[in-house]
Amino acid sequence: MALYLYQRAAKQKKRFVPISDDAVSMYVCGPTVYSTPHIGNARPAVVFDCLARVLRALYPKVTYVRNITDVDDKINAKAAEEGVAIAEITERYTACYHHDLHALGCLPPDVEPRATAHMPEMIEMITTLIAKAHAYEADGHVLFSVPSFADYGLVSGRDQSARQAGARVAVEDYKRHAEDFVLWKPSATHEPGWDSPWGRGRPGWHIECSAMINKHLGLPIDIHGGGGDLLFPHHENEQAQGCCYRGDSSYVNYWVHNGMVKVDDEKMSKSLGNILLVKDLLSDYQGEVIRLALLQTHYRQPLLWQQDENAQTAKQLLDRAYRLLAQIPQRDTLDYGWQDVPEAVRAALLDDLNTPLAITHWQAMCKAMAQKEALDAADQRALCAVHAYLGVGQQDPEQWFQSRQDQTLTPEAIATYLAQREQARTDKDYAKADAIRDQLAEEGVLIEDTGGKTTWRFR
Repeated sequence: MALYLYQRAAKQKKRFVPISDDAVSMYVCGPTVYSTPHIGNARPAVVFDCLARVLRALYPKVTYVRNITDVDDKINAKAAEEGVAIAEITERYTACYHHDLHALGCLPPDVEPRATAHMPEMIEMITTLIAKAHAYEADGHVLFSVPSFADYGLVSGRDQSARQAGARVAVEDYKRHAEDFVLWKPSATHEPGWDSPWGRGRPGWHIECSAMINKHLGLPIDIHGGGGDLLFPHHENEQAQGCCYRGDSSYVNYWVHNGMVKVDDEKMSKSLGNILLVKDLLSDYQGEVIRLALLQTHYRQPLLWQQDENAQTAKQLLDRAYRLLAQIPQRDTLDYGWQDVPEAVRAALLDDLNTPLAITHWQAMCKAMAQKEALDAADQRALCAVHAYLGVGQQDPEQWFQSRQDQTLTPEAIATYLAQREQARTDKDYAKADAIRDQLAEEGVLIEDTGGKTTWRFR
């Protein structure tokens, strides 16, 4: 079975064929480190972590690069607001990002370059673009000439009027064309800056990714990923400068974008006060719960985050899986891989990373396994293999189910309630049985009747 990925320009899924038969290159736009990560930052990290896991199952070598943008006007503003050095801001929020992604089960990328460590590469790329008449100097700036690239707009599929409206570009006097974008800009004394042929300054946003891709992966690359909000102008501009730098139409073979996150059907924004920070979600739920909740919606679709619904559903699915994992005492020594993933789950993951369908098949598998007296060797390998590629089920089952410290009900009291409920069901007093179940639910205790057995867990 082959991997298929949706291509926006073609408006269809296309079979993934890497540039090299035995190696895959993937670059994903990482965070601009000036604030605490929110759920919108977490979604692409989880999506592309999952894609990287699948790619590694198919190819002997996968190089996954995810950058850190540590030079930006928002970073400068944050440092000025707090009265601290810029480096203190970037180090603080890079550490926050790493902490949160680790909690969500994301494996580190193979390379995590920082923009500030790649000034020579950016300057060289800009110099080449000027020499090829794709960029020009103006009023201390260097700008890319959009009319010099005939295929501008193909990545996002926007026509000129839509591009100008979407970019909200300010038409400065020094621009030759309204859509021309900054490659280099001058820095004031109080701003970070680097020496260049055009004076002391700093790069525009778009050039950093092209320069880091060229250094760490070499152009062209197989896959470039990121949030849908980066499609235009960021990725459109990357494509333009990258192709013009190389002198051909090859920059990225497969563009992959995840949909945006909405909170209770509203776009996240500071003005609405509905920005969900990952650290706050982690105070209420295990990281795997948040990860699975993010994967339950197809990556290309907008994700409507309704906390109680998303997280509770994911928690229930994971609880069932962990009850099965508790039957595998020596998971660390179990030998499993892609070949052990059930065919239906594999097919879903290979079909444009259809994680919702994969999760549906995984849960059907878990329900079937729960009806068995014991899991055989094939069951154990299949369960652990699916978990490895979804990035869940990686904790110790006992720790997963450990009681919360703030529970008022003791296990003995719960056992008494369950005995009363069982007697009510025997007496066919279903109203009383349901009332006991509802009472326990209000106390944070969920009960589940499976295969003639009743089990309970804290929510």
